Amino acid sequence: MTCSEILAGASSVRALVIGDICLDRWCRYDPALAEPSRETGIPRCAVTETVCTPGAGGTVAGNLKSLGTARVSVIGAIGNDGAGLDLRDALDWASIESNLVAFPEIQTFTYTKLVNSETGVEDLPRVDFVNTAPLSAAREHAVVGTFLDSLEGFNTVIVADQAETAHGGTVTDNVRKSVCELAARYPSLVFVADSRRRVEHFRNVIATPNESEAAAACRRAFGVVDYARLHRLIGGPATVVTAAERGAWLIDDDGERLLPAPQGVPVVDPCGAGDSLSAGFALALAAGAGTEAALRFGIIVAAVTVGKRGTGKATVEEVLELAATTELGG
Repeated sequence: MTCSEILAGASSVRALVIGDICLDRWCRYDPALAEPSRETGIPRCAVTETVCTPGAGGTVAGNLKSLGTARVSVIGAIGNDGAGLDLRDALDWASIESNLVAFPEIQTFTYTKLVNSETGVEDLPRVDFVNTAPLSAAREHAVVGTFLDSLEGFNTVIVADQAETAHGGTVTDNVRKSVCELAARYPSLVFVADSRRRVEHFRNVIATPNESEAAAACRRAFGVVDYARLHRLIGGPATVVTAAERGAWLIDDDGERLLPAPQGVPVVDPCGAGDSLSAGFALALAAGAGTEAALRFGIIVAAVTVGKRGTGKATVEEVLELAATTELGG
């Protein structure tokens, strides 16, 4: 299936993203205004402009929408706070349906990126607002209920399990169990899961960890790095292990092979590359592509986004242009 055919099929794709839907807050600061505080003497970071965009699972959703997916919706637990309102506004602006569930006892995951207005480079430590409070049983039930109520009408589900705290994310044990049970029950639906710290606990899905995450999962599960064994443990139709500028490993019943990334593409910012690959991969599978063609498409989408600063989105035109130079073709 060619790139053009996959993109044409995007009009039939209806994607549901469940998990950590975060707020990316892009703050441009003026280093010339970094005068010390009169009270403490600590130099200030003088932010002069702020732009908010959906992050983490929101980046997945943003790429799906940019690539022409007919319908994109997100489900996640957020705080009943100002950042949560900003996140809803950012999703609305991007024409992404929001089924976020707000709880007063947690705060919205927010990643604040400080960009030098003179250089355009993010050169100060990020300020992250993380949630470490576990969801109560009642809150888990609310998230699962929203997921079950929303599933009808979608043909692909992408899980964004990005929280690296022990209990602070949307994808709790019970939420993950619900996803895995539905993946087994509905094999005709495409289930893709990206998990930073718990990939070995997923079942019946196509997992998409990077090499570091996959190796750590293997060691936790059985003490040695063995991608094929991890694939058998998870039990989905395939497992994908992303390999940065080298491309991505595809592991399935035919074995393991590395699908290369396009050559000569400058890497400006790798942030969000895995999210964009997952978006392109899931879209292509739902559009009817085979696993290998879908992964090649996802690699192209990621190659486009790493050429942009921040967690960029790939457009149809950009993907077609880059695909024309690859084996996938136009």
